[in-house]
Amino acid sequence: MITFIQGNIDEINPNFIVINCNGVGYKAQISLMSFKQFQTEKTVKVLTELIIREDAHLLFGFSTSEERVFFKLLISVNGVGPVAAMMMLSTLSLEEIAHAIGSGNSGLLQKVKGIGLKTAQRIIIDLRDKVSELQLASHANTHFDNSIKNEALSALEVLGISKKMTEKHIDKIIQNDPNIQLEDLIKQILQSL
Repeated sequence: MITFIQGNIDEINPNFIVINCNGVGYKAQISLMSFKQFQTEKTVKVLTELIIREDAHLLFGFSTSEERVFFKLLISVNGVGPVAAMMMLSTLSLEEIAHAIGSGNSGLLQKVKGIGLKTAQRIIIDLRDKVSELQLASHANTHFDNSIKNEALSALEVLGISKKMTEKHIDKIIQNDPNIQLEDLIKQILQSL
């Protein structure tokens, strides 16, 4: 099992990171929260979770142990796969997920693309006791450059959301808040779909 990878960032975008570790490039899928943490760094320690399937070996990366714990909890729920868990971690903060689960707010969980009423209710029932025991660390804010629109479009396209569908929404959101961060922009788009 690969627990973490430490090395230089070779490539990073809102969906994945490539870490050069002694001449070997490891590609891990990441959430927007991790992207926000790693984007300004040169050398990183990425906590990982390896999922082995019959047809693929999938590596997922996290900036904090809390995020990795939430990922493991989410994929332990029947009907929530790793892609849906990463979508949830990209759309909602850990605090929002914990609050939604703790308070039984299935409506907030349903704002995540691919999470319906039954899945949201199953997440709440299965994880309510486990989430109440977790303590969440606060996350620092970072700033992004002017290519925020292109990065958001690219990230959303990788998630299977068409450029045509999101471009008008992105322009409107940026017009209302020119200093919006990439993570918040993508969250707003995902919640509006």
